[in-house]
Amino acid sequence: MIRAILFDLDDTLYAQADWLAGAWAEVADVAAAQAPGLDRAAFLDALLDAAAAGSDRGSIIDRTLAATGADADLAPILVDAFRAHRSGALEPYDGAREAIALAARHGLVGLVTDGWPAVQRDKIRALGLGDAFDVIVASDELGREHRKPDPLPFRVALEALGVPAYDAVFVGDRPAKDVAGAHAAGLRAARVRTGEYRAVADEPTPWLSASDVLSAVRAIVGDRASR
Repeated sequence: MIRAILFDLDDTLYAQADWLAGAWAEVADVAAAQAPGLDRAAFLDALLDAAAAGSDRGSIIDRTLAATGADADLAPILVDAFRAHRSGALEPYDGAREAIALAARHGLVGLVTDGWPAVQRDKIRALGLGDAFDVIVASDELGREHRKPDPLPFRVALEALGVPAYDAVFVGDRPAKDVAGAHAAGLRAARVRTGEYRAVADEPTPWLSASDVLSAVRAIVGDRASR
């Protein structure tokens, strides 16, 4: 019996690109203020190019500084600007609110997310989802080494809910992070094809693959109701 549905945040419940657009613009503003003569528009373009190469590569700010010939010593200031960015409002994906509400009607709901904790919690606020979950686990609060696919954040969420792993499903967009991490913690995983990694193959193979979060929850609840 499925008693809890846990969700990923970025690119599962909303388009992370929407948040990043504001964050990178703010980083470019700070860079231009810190380095007179720096072309803000060109720096922003370079940031977006570096980000488009894939977030998994990391060091986006360092690579942008190198590509534009800007002072590498600006990196800590710009990282702080990125982490300090606060979005005025974000829109969940169509159907995301309905998906969470549907999950809540059938059991407990939780959120397990990677990233700078203050940033992730601000995204939740900006999405208007602050009261939507029975538990929220920001993995970096446990230590950056416990980001997904490490099983610890899943286990912490399940312990808070009082639900064993075999009675829970995790819904996320990234096979290598969300599916693999859920499996490592003993949960079933539902993969959604949204966001940056929507074209990535289902490897490892999820219990369920769906086009979006609402389709995934409808399938999960339907499977639960049939038992």
